[in-house]
Amino acid sequence: MYKTQMEAAKKGIITKEMEVVAKKESMRVEELMEKIARGVVVIPANINHKNLVAEGVGEGLSTKINVNLGISRDCPDIDKELEKVKKAIDMKAEAIMDLSSFGKTEEFRKKLIDMSTSMIGTVPVYDAIGFYDKELKDITADEFLDVVRKHAKDGVDFVTIHAGMNKEAMELFKRNKRVTNIVSRGGSLMYAWMELNDAENPFFEKYDELLDICYENDITISLGDALRPGCLRDATDACQIKELITLGELTLRAWEKNVQIIIEGPGHMAIDEIEANVKLQKKLCYGAPFYVLGPLVTDIAPGYDHITSAIGGAIAASAGVDFLCYVTPAEHLRLPNIDDMKEGIIATKIAAHAADIAKKVPGAVKWDNKMAKARADIDWDCMFELAIDKEKPIKYREESKPENEDTCTMCGKMCSMRTMKKIMSGENLNILREE
Repeated sequence: MYKTQMEAAKKGIITKEMEVVAKKESMRVEELMEKIARGVVVIPANINHKNLVAEGVGEGLSTKINVNLGISRDCPDIDKELEKVKKAIDMKAEAIMDLSSFGKTEEFRKKLIDMSTSMIGTVPVYDAIGFYDKELKDITADEFLDVVRKHAKDGVDFVTIHAGMNKEAMELFKRNKRVTNIVSRGGSLMYAWMELNDAENPFFEKYDELLDICYENDITISLGDALRPGCLRDATDACQIKELITLGELTLRAWEKNVQIIIEGPGHMAIDEIEANVKLQKKLCYGAPFYVLGPLVTDIAPGYDHITSAIGGAIAASAGVDFLCYVTPAEHLRLPNIDDMKEGIIATKIAAHAADIAKKVPGAVKWDNKMAKARADIDWDCMFELAIDKEKPIKYREESKPENEDTCTMCGKMCSMRTMKKIMSGENLNILREE
């Protein structure tokens, strides 16, 4: 009857995944179905990912976050990466991307998909070199597509494909000099392959074949921004905008074949450019869900880029971005460890939640209202349970115990909450004397 969530929605068929997402989002399933049919909401759900708990991404839904993981040549320990996977799932990350870039990555990818209830994404071009054990130049156009087929059969829910980096974009890039050139790993690999072979991008040239692969398995394509800016100076330039126009054209072609689409976005960008970029993407790509890395709002904070990213992410999501890719303190420096990953997840979840409040996502602010009440009541246990990460606040309180349980060591008995609670209930106030 149908192959993809989009095809089902266009036919008026409510899938079990739609029912799950509608319940989570407090949305009528008929409204959700209509949004999926228009392409402004996606449910990445490969038919081969058997234990997936479906999530929706897009218009009117809560902002989702993605966690990047994967082995590399310098850090090839699969067990360590699987430990991160478990932690990311425990912390309720809605998506995990396997960015493995070394060796035979199939073992890690299959274990990841088997254990993950979160949706799984990959960048197939990363896997091609190790899969074929060939240098980049020697991989054929058909072999790139065969890697996508492999990931599809393995159960990957969405794939990043840099199809907008075509020859036309390449020539524009050469005419418009940048400080950081091409910072997208996948984008730089496709650019290099095209130069080395004097050929068109195979994902652009064979886009219809790619769509057929994704249709058969219900894979969502995340159209990668190969020309995203890698520094503030390169933001919102001709290269970025040219690629975005192409991604909009590719979006319409995918929807004609009932393939779901996400659009990837910048990157590094000054705060005052973020809202305009979101509006431009939504206009040029017909409201397709928007997925951003950051954006990082300054270039000067290595070691703290989870903060620069969270600032940009909150602004972007409040302006209409649907999906945030986390950034860790290790960004630009090394493969993140599990503590870096945790810091990145929490920072990104804070940004997403702050944006959901601004977007008036149903129920978002209720969480904050409960925390406000717990603080007014000086109910420490309740505050810890409501905290986005209860481990750190519990640790901080244990490390610095106050003399009086209804205070902390910052204000002591001058605590405003304590003062007002006592006065409002008609009690006497004792600051200097003992209880």
